[in-house]
Amino acid sequence: MFVLDNVTKRYTRRGKDVVAFRANQLEIPVGSYTAIVGPSGSGKTTLLSLFGGMLSPTTGRVHFDGQSLYDMPVAERTRLRRTRIGFVFQTFNLVPYLSALENVEVPLSLAGKSANQQRSRAETLLGRVGLEDRMDHKPSELSVGQQQRVALARTLANEPEVILADEPTGNLDPESRAAVLAFFDEIHREGRTIVMVTHDTAAAARADSRLSLRDGVLALDDRLQHAA
Repeated sequence: MFVLDNVTKRYTRRGKDVVAFRANQLEIPVGSYTAIVGPSGSGKTTLLSLFGGMLSPTTGRVHFDGQSLYDMPVAERTRLRRTRIGFVFQTFNLVPYLSALENVEVPLSLAGKSANQQRSRAETLLGRVGLEDRMDHKPSELSVGQQQRVALARTLANEPEVILADEPTGNLDPESRAAVLAFFDEIHREGRTIVMVTHDTAAAARADSRLSLRDGVLALDDRLQHAA
């Protein structure tokens, strides 16, 4: 699914060159569930952004399904993100003036679905996450856990093959956290590839493999490959 080949990401801060991430070789297989753990500033979100086509590497190549992601035309990379990669954020990124139903309809509208198709698919997904009685509520009228479930429904709208999740349980109470993690287990069983950034060691333990980052350097378990 994802392969990193001699990838580095560097920034210039106060006139100094800072390496935010580096990996000679890393593969995330199709259908795997990988947790990325590490302290703040270790490069976790940088790595997730590289996978998501949102942050080009300074050197090396990021391959997605055999294609070099950052050698694609921008329009093609945007289409790939919209149709094959789903994103889940700690801050949900819901549109505040839209209802739960309308928020889930947004990616379907961008994909050119008809109004009836949008509504039917959004209703089905909100029902799946247990919000069939909250479809007309705006984000401010929902609990934090309910907002995250709307975000999960929106992520699945176009049936992506891979889910990239950045601290998806970071703002949740224990009950909501358990519900979200159970949902991730469910969509993983359906065959989706999941890459999750998390500070939550219990959440990371649910993944098939764990990737640890410290100062931008990878340390992997024996189910993933990395040559330092």
